[in-house]
Amino acid sequence: MITAQMVKELRERTGAGMMNCKKALNEANGDIEKAVEILRENGLAAAAKKAGRVASEGLVKAYVSDDFKNAAIVEVNCETDFVSVNQDFTNFVDVISKKAASTSAKTVEEFVEEKYDENTTIKDSLTALIAKLGENMNVRRFKSFSVQNGVIQSYVHGGGRIGVLVKLECEKQSDSLKEIAKDVAMQVAATNPLFLDRDSVDKDVLEKEKEIYKVQALNEGKPEKIIEKMVMGRIQKYYKENCLVDQVWVKDSDFTIKKYLEAKSKEVGAPIKVTDFVRFEKGEGIEKKEENFAEEVQKQMQGK
Repeated sequence: MITAQMVKELRERTGAGMMNCKKALNEANGDIEKAVEILRENGLAAAAKKAGRVASEGLVKAYVSDDFKNAAIVEVNCETDFVSVNQDFTNFVDVISKKAASTSAKTVEEFVEEKYDENTTIKDSLTALIAKLGENMNVRRFKSFSVQNGVIQSYVHGGGRIGVLVKLECEKQSDSLKEIAKDVAMQVAATNPLFLDRDSVDKDVLEKEKEIYKVQALNEGKPEKIIEKMVMGRIQKYYKENCLVDQVWVKDSDFTIKKYLEAKSKEVGAPIKVTDFVRFEKGEGIEKKEENFAEEVQKQMQGK
């Protein structure tokens, strides 16, 4: 006989709906462990069914350790903003952002095979969440940082729309480093630099930009003898727009980020250097599918 207590226990273990739990227990003849397997199998089927649907909503979440020495940022996608604020979804993102800070995985495929808790992997937990909430979801990307001398700081904007991590290195410890790193992280969020500094600019990218500027100058009818100077002038502008340390500081236009760090280095008594940063923006690069909301609701009600 299937009791209410058995259904309750299965719901607590799997997060599945009451009717699904009761059905699984009936199919398993009251064996809870077998019922868990049945629900997981059904979850895999549900996940496979939803896998083709575009997931461009979701959350970007950053985690920084208490000592500001280890950090990670993750992007987890779902289909709608309704699910992106669901407590189960946000809890999942919180957990894996912390796990990403200590992972040795190099790819998402490796990362999701790691343990989510004592009983399940990240991949299995996500599958169960897909089955429970009824949307396609995926762990899209992650990045982790660590530092010995310095700090790592995060900034998340728009409730998880944009997330940034910045790594500062400095031989001298100072409480002000956290505030400085936060300022730089806000800069990255606001301006979306493509590179850290001029040395980081991809040479192929640079040559392509030079060629574009040269063609533009020729099309403008500029004399050949001044085109090279014009191209170099535009390359300098490209550096200032796309290299973090060359950008004008958004909080004070009298400073570039490089000059701001130089000024703060004097205050701290040791050089402060940005050595890495990462910026994730929710859904960037994902082709969004426009759908009629009423039709989408009807599809979900019909179990499609």
